[in-house]
Amino acid sequence: MAHPKRRHSRSRRDKRRTHDGLSKPEFSICPQCKRPKLPHRVCPHCGFYKGKQVVEIKQKKKKQKR
Repeated sequence: MAHPKRRHSRSRRDKRRTHDGLSKPEFSICPQCKRPKLPHRVCPHCGFYKGKQVVEIKQKKKKQKR
C-alpha cells in the first residue's frame, strides 16, 4: 500500500471532512391533524396522504390501574 510522503495539514484534513456532517431532517405540518411529519410520506399519526386516508391507524389502549 502507498504511504504519504508528507503529513497533511489540519486545514487540508478538515476541508475533506466538511461534507461529512449530518443535517437535521426537515418536517412539514400535516394538514389533517396539524402534527409534524416527514414530507412526501403518510402521516404516522392520522394515516392521511394528499388529503386521502391511506392507512388506518389503530388507537392505543390505555392501561388500567390495579
